[in-house]
Amino acid sequence: MRRRAKQEAKSLNAVAVEALARGLELDAKPTEHTDLDALIGSWKQDKAFDRAIADFERVDEEAWK
Repeated sequence: MRRRAKQEAKSLNAVAVEALARGLELDAKPTEHTDLDALIGSWKQDKAFDRAIADFERVDEEAWK
């Protein structure tokens, strides 16, 4: 740490505090979860929705040639 303090022209105390902060991940951004876990178990049957997406169930055979 003394070598780093000298190289960076910082006090030994400043380098030590920075090392502790890195070790404790104090400067890290909070983890942002982007998964869909919150939706598990929340599905509700909806006949209107099923009718609205019915076209997506149909396969266009011409498009797959």
